[in-house]
Amino acid sequence: MDETSTVKTVLITGCSSGIGFCLAHGLRAAGYRVFATARKEKDITKLKELGFDAFLLDLASSCSIKAAISALYQKTDSLYALINNGAYGQAGALEDISREALEKQFQVNVFGWHELTNLVLPSMKERNIGRVVYISSVLGFVAMPFRGPYVASKFAIEGLVDTLRLELIQTKIKLSLIQPGPIESKFRQNAFLAFKENVDPSNSDYKREYKTMIERLNSDKNAQFTLAPESVLRCALHALESKVPKNHYRVTFPTKLFGILCRILPSSWMDNILSRADKGDKD
Repeated sequence: MDETSTVKTVLITGCSSGIGFCLAHGLRAAGYRVFATARKEKDITKLKELGFDAFLLDLASSCSIKAAISALYQKTDSLYALINNGAYGQAGALEDISREALEKQFQVNVFGWHELTNLVLPSMKERNIGRVVYISSVLGFVAMPFRGPYVASKFAIEGLVDTLRLELIQTKIKLSLIQPGPIESKFRQNAFLAFKENVDPSNSDYKREYKTMIERLNSDKNAQFTLAPESVLRCALHALESKVPKNHYRVTFPTKLFGILCRILPSSWMDNILSRADKGDKD
């Protein structure tokens, strides 16, 4: 696919709900041919019933990633864009997070995205065109307590993307990071499931903090300044279609505010603010 093609193709991960589901619908409405992926068969069935080209893709599995890419290139001879979106948040104090739990977080949020990107880059480089968009987070540039594995994974992604952009600077392939704050989705529900699976609150020094955290994760009430996923869609469209896409798109008031505060406040002041900040999750 080149810039003169009438229909551009885009592969999106994590399309079962939230941001990914919104991106799939919004980009199809904008004229893209969308290849939507998810890790559960029931979600693939739902996406196919909605008319999408859909594939199973479990970012924790290299075999699944390779199988999805093979299926993709049976449907199209080229790919214009990849949107790395599928991810989850492992909640818990870092003292309570095992090596295995941290590895699982990175398998999905970092290693899976890295492998998937590397599989589509050769075709993009051959045609010297393409866009890769990464759905990061406000927690890709600031830290908050009891979100350490997720924070670490997003910091890692931001470093990988900024490095890869430099390595591809002589090409026409453009990379962008979208950094949302709180967005309407199932992110908190999924974070609670990961917490229950990997953390034992009964043996923790943070029992009191966990009680508050669990109430937040199970609450139906959106955090202050929460936006609909369409706010991310608008940034994704710009990242895909602008001749000069931004390197970083900051979405929601908290993300923009923290971006400013990080530049003007001493780190000790930021530690004070962030240690008390508990205003919701990325997606």
